[in-house]
Amino acid sequence: MDKKKSILQVIKYFLIAASAGIIQTLSFSLLEELFHVPYWPSYLISLILSVVWNFTFNRKYTFHASGNITKAMLLTALYYLVFTPLSTWGGDRLTAAGWNDYLVFALTLIVNGVTEFLYQKYLVFKE
Repeated sequence: MDKKKSILQVIKYFLIAASAGIIQTLSFSLLEELFHVPYWPSYLISLILSVVWNFTFNRKYTFHASGNITKAMLLTALYYLVFTPLSTWGGDRLTAAGWNDYLVFALTLIVNGVTEFLYQKYLVFKE
């Protein structure tokens, strides 16, 4: 893949990831502020919603993958099998230690966005 295509792919990925981040942020905020759900269930529910959105649209528009969707979903699930408990536990520990819920949430979004892009580009949807 040439440099221009790679840059375009990164831009597409992060635009779609930003929309997933909006979904995650809105659902997290609603759960925390409106329903007073504790950090970890709010985070977990909002993460699941954003993963489904992000996977669906990045598979189609960023990576143009039409191959084995089941395999791609399973590989993505493996990523989240590691990321989800670590980020849920870590976020819960940080907020219990007095860190602001939204700061922890924002840092987790950034780590998730970068690591998931690399994982999907080089493992899930490698050409």
